[in-house]
Amino acid sequence: MSNSIYILDDNLLASSGARFLNYIIDVISFVVLFFLIIMFLGVLIGLFELTGLGAWLDNLGDLGWNIIGIIILMSYYLMTEGLLGRSLGKFITGTVVVDENGEKPDFGTILKRSLCRLIPFDAFSFLGSRGWHDSMSDTYVVDKKALDESVKMFHELKLIGIEAE
Repeated sequence: MSNSIYILDDNLLASSGARFLNYIIDVISFVVLFFLIIMFLGVLIGLFELTGLGAWLDNLGDLGWNIIGIIILMSYYLMTEGLLGRSLGKFITGTVVVDENGEKPDFGTILKRSLCRLIPFDAFSFLGSRGWHDSMSDTYVVDKKALDESVKMFHELKLIGIEAE
């Protein structure tokens, strides 16, 4: 049996339009998630009279809210891409995050990818080619159906010439 390994073909990469749509959907998802978390905290403060938490939230300032936003953003991508290989935007556009072998990246790679998203202007870097959070983490965003078909064909071609048992 052959020991060859599937290597991703560049023609499977998601288009810039799909990448941009992923970004827009994920930004909207982040804003909704942020809003829901703040509403939940507001309900907790009101129901259980957590005046200390309310005062703390009132006094966070810009830096504090930015840190909370970063924590929520990182959590969003770590949970969606780390567990499922796809954010909400990628589910909707039919794309998926993979490594060069077409497989789901490990959690450390997704963490690196998510941290790279904090680089200023990273969101626009994919308009050129792969985007910084992709190239720095050695990940690719590809069309899921095309990837599945390509991997299936690769494995079927490997079986040619092998005798059935």
